[in-house]
Amino acid sequence: MSFNAMNAKPAPAAAEAAALDDQALAELQRGRPREALALWRRVLAIEPRHLRALNMLGQLSFQQGDFATARQAFETITVADGSDPRQWVNLSFACQRLGDEAAEEAALFKALSVDASDLLALLQRGRLYERQGRRAEAAGAYGAAAVVAPPAERLTPELRPLLLHALQFRDAHERARDDFVRQHLAAAFQDCAGADLERFQLSLDILLGRKRRVESRPSHYFFPQLQPVEFFDRALFPWLDAFEAATDTLRDEFLQVLATEDGFTPYITYSSDQPLNQWAELNNSPRWSALHLVKDGQVVAENASRCPRTMALWSAQVPAPEQPGRTPVAMFSLLQPRTHIPAHTGASNVRLLAHVPLIVPAGCRFRVGNTTREWVPGQAWAFDDTVEHEAWNDSDKLRVILIFDHWHPALTADERRMITALGQALDAFSGSATAGYGA
Repeated sequence: MSFNAMNAKPAPAAAEAAALDDQALAELQRGRPREALALWRRVLAIEPRHLRALNMLGQLSFQQGDFATARQAFETITVADGSDPRQWVNLSFACQRLGDEAAEEAALFKALSVDASDLLALLQRGRLYERQGRRAEAAGAYGAAAVVAPPAERLTPELRPLLLHALQFRDAHERARDDFVRQHLAAAFQDCAGADLERFQLSLDILLGRKRRVESRPSHYFFPQLQPVEFFDRALFPWLDAFEAATDTLRDEFLQVLATEDGFTPYITYSSDQPLNQWAELNNSPRWSALHLVKDGQVVAENASRCPRTMALWSAQVPAPEQPGRTPVAMFSLLQPRTHIPAHTGASNVRLLAHVPLIVPAGCRFRVGNTTREWVPGQAWAFDDTVEHEAWNDSDKLRVILIFDHWHPALTADERRMITALGQALDAFSGSATAGYGA
């Protein structure tokens, strides 16, 4: 006789179990849990591993305070199946009520082994560790729950207070950790008084979650081993002094062109067949526009001729990248009142961008990575635009900045020469500069 034949249920018995299961569901719907439970016990007498009967036996026994029976039922389910994390979570609840924390922890481990992102299992693990005084582990479990949790409005009423407690506990734990670390490091900081600890301070802020790790994410060409820096040390670019000194001259020249209302184009100009993503609101919009003096490596003659002093300064001072069809670029960037430029990254980290603020009303700010600054007319800066950045003009007036790119200062002359040759090689292969890597 085959194994299946030996273990097959007689048809009448299976039919009887199915009928009793239906009757039990009907009794439960009528609000008669005791009668339903009695029927499910009869089902289990026929089919000891009937999953729904076992689950309802466990649930109803738990509700009635019979935690031993509930645990036995849930354990039988996990042995018979165990593929659903909720089966293990139910077992953990029963073990908790029986005071068996080792079994509770084991059941939660099993639940998260099935699905590491199960919210209820993570919350229960945090509660267990909190009861046991394992605060760091509790904060870890609660932090993981916060990561996987959906928005509060999508949570069930039962889960909302649990998640709120988890967030409050995690935040309190992190504050306590931060305070302890600061106090512990105070003597060491005193010993190093006067030393340049900016990098260490940044590492500490990242470790403690006060700042994010900054990464270069160019959309096209990535040059390795160039440190991603938000705002570079101004001293690296002494040639920016000339631009700062000429701020009034640059602004006056721009205002003369602005009065003509000629040559200004939207900064974002995607065609209708391209995905817009974060640019939908600003695509082909005058809210963010530019007067291009040099674009994609070519001087825009008509605009440049109207800004001779700006062009003369740019030509004399800027170590511009040599990437015909891509860079250099130079422009006056105009941001209209109440306009936000969404977070984005640039094409390549082999060049940086310089900002020379010309017209900056109060309420204009710029974020690169973790650092947010306000522009100040006459104070230039250089930043890595392959680090995520965004800008705001929260004022009621126009904001204007002179923007241009320049080689990354860490690149050697030979590396710059090879990058230029690489662009030329890609262009020669494709027959078009626009098909290259965008550096």
